Amino acid sequence: MEAGQHPAEGPEFRSGFASFVGRPNVGKSTLMNALVGTKIAITSSRPQTTRRAIRGIVHRSDAQLIIVDTPGLHRPRTLLGERLDSLVRATLTEVDVIGFCVPAPDRIGPGDKYLAAELGAVKGTPVVAIVTKTDLAPPERVAAQLAAVADLGDWADIVPVSAATGFQLDVLTDVLVAHLPPGRPLYTDGELTDEPEQVLVAELIREAVLEGVRDELPHSIAVVVEEMGPRPGREELTDVHALMYVERPSQKSIVIGAKGARLKEVGTRARQQIEALLGTKVYLDLRVKVAKDWQRDPKQLRRLGFYD
Repeated sequence: MEAGQHPAEGPEFRSGFASFVGRPNVGKSTLMNALVGTKIAITSSRPQTTRRAIRGIVHRSDAQLIIVDTPGLHRPRTLLGERLDSLVRATLTEVDVIGFCVPAPDRIGPGDKYLAAELGAVKGTPVVAIVTKTDLAPPERVAAQLAAVADLGDWADIVPVSAATGFQLDVLTDVLVAHLPPGRPLYTDGELTDEPEQVLVAELIREAVLEGVRDELPHSIAVVVEEMGPRPGREELTDVHALMYVERPSQKSIVIGAKGARLKEVGTRARQQIEALLGTKVYLDLRVKVAKDWQRDPKQLRRLGFYD
C-alpha cells in the first residue's frame, strides 16, 4: 500500500446495498441492528412494525455494506399496506444482493412460498436465504428448516444465523459482502444510518407505544415529531414535541389509559430510548390526536410521511 493510502481506496474494497425481505415478524429489523452493532430500526413482537426502508451501515476495512430493512411483504388490506408493498418491490430493484429471511422455528407457510416465487422472478440480483432465530429452535429443527428453504428456490447461498446470540453474523456479512461490486465507500466512516434524528426519535416513540398496548390496538398508530432541539440556555437538555395519531377516539382512550397512566408509561419508556440515542437528557412532550381512518386516506398518508 502506498504511503498515505486509506485501506478503503484499495482495489479489493467493495461497497453496495443489501435488502432484507421476508414476511412480517421474521426478525429482519433485529438482524439489521445486530449486524450494524447498534439500534437503527425499531423491533416489536407485533408483525408489520417496520413502515420505512431504513438503511443501516456496516463498516469493514475491506467493505461498506448498506443494509436496507424493509416492511414485511404481505397482502395489503389498506392504502398504507399497498404503499408499503410498493416500497419493498421498488427497493428490490435497486440493491446488489437480497437477503430472504425465514425463521428457523416456523414451518414453511404460504407466505414464504409466495415470497420465494416473487424473488425467483427478480432477475440479475443474487438472493441469499437467511434462516433466522436459530437460537429458538433445536439443531434438528434448524437442519430441517435449512433443507426446506433449499427446496424453495435456487439461492446464491443459505446461511443460518441468530441475531440474539451472534451465531454466524460474521459469516452472513462475509457472504453479503462477496456479492457487492468493487467500489469506494458511500458513507463516511462511523456513520451508522442516514435516517434523520427526528425520524429515529419518532420511531422510538412508536415502538414504546406498540409495546405498551400489545394486542389491544392494530397498527393504526403513527408518530410525527413536530419540533426537536436543544433548550435555549440548556444545551444538555433536548426538547422533543411529538404527536401520536390514532384512527378512532376509542383508540385514543386506550393509548392514554386510566388517568393518563399508560401514556405516562409510554413516555418514560420512549424518553429513555431517545436519551440513549441522542446522548442528552430529554424533555418529551407527547400528545395524542385522532386522524380518522388515516391508513386509507391518501391526503393524511402524505401528511404523515407515506408518499405515493
